[in-house]
Amino acid sequence: MLNKNQIREVLDILSRMYEDPNKNLLNFETPFEALIATMLSAQSTDIRVNAVTSELFKVANTPKDFVNMDIKDLENWIKSIGIYKNKAKNIKATSQILVDDFNSEVPKDKAELIKLPGVGNKTANVVLANAFDIPAFAVDTHVFRVANRIGLVDAKNVSQTEAQLTKNVPEDEWNITHKRLISHGRAICKARGPLCEECDLNKLCLYYRRDND
Repeated sequence: MLNKNQIREVLDILSRMYEDPNKNLLNFETPFEALIATMLSAQSTDIRVNAVTSELFKVANTPKDFVNMDIKDLENWIKSIGIYKNKAKNIKATSQILVDDFNSEVPKDKAELIKLPGVGNKTANVVLANAFDIPAFAVDTHVFRVANRIGLVDAKNVSQTEAQLTKNVPEDEWNITHKRLISHGRAICKARGPLCEECDLNKLCLYYRRDND
């Protein structure tokens, strides 16, 4: 794993590479839309989810709207997204809970979020960070791969990666670094055929140095 000064240098370089990492991420206008979009994004791409929600949210964008929507109609709206039947069931159930127990508001508390059907640790962290600007470090496949390759962490699983990132990255940079790592994973540090020679981080990156020193 990189030392403290090297990690700081990596974060600074990422900030220059991805000044606006919000591009090509999930689109939403409200915390509830952020929750639904994030639930839909499991085993799918943000591009696909945005294509669906850009139309879906025109007809339903509140918990009550989804409670009143027939589940078959909801399935038809989201059928181009992976595991859509299960997602439709969870969206309906979550919307009902929000109406009944939270006055149709998305809770800002992680413990409450992860009680909602279809909302796990990663989804809760994404909602806290993106909808409420509450520091949280969601770890998806991009974040896990990139953080471990570079040397920001040395972790065997998602939970270890989250724990080490929250320790190694200043709290006020968690949310933006999460987005920058995703952007880097999509643009350069790809799962297959990473573009290491083009990467501004290669002199620091443990993955690159291991093969080129």
